[in-house]
Amino acid sequence: MKNQTYRMTMLFDFYGEVLTERQKEFFDLYYNEDLSLAEIAENYGISRQGVRDVIVRAEAIMTELEDKTGLLKRFMQMKDKLSAIEEAAAQIRTINYRQYENADLQRLADTIAANAAALKE
Repeated sequence: MKNQTYRMTMLFDFYGEVLTERQKEFFDLYYNEDLSLAEIAENYGISRQGVRDVIVRAEAIMTELEDKTGLLKRFMQMKDKLSAIEEAAAQIRTINYRQYENADLQRLADTIAANAAALKE
């Protein structure tokens, strides 16, 4: 995956609801709002280490869930495959337009592209 921050925010999107309210809040402030541990600690009147412990625990919970379920991994694989399907449908349209002008091929390519787009939503 691209980088640690991206991975953590994706894990939060998938598994954030299993966290406590405090874990969600600190995690969101740290990763999504880009506040430092010190800034969060100051705002909540606790130590920097206390904030870090909450965030590390949240990361561990979500990472463990991902290790067990693999939902994020499968989602990313599906996303890549859907992009490949859409690209193939576009290539079929192009070849059909340039060489065959077959209405059935055009209809099938449109159906493939539409279904791939619907799965992405």
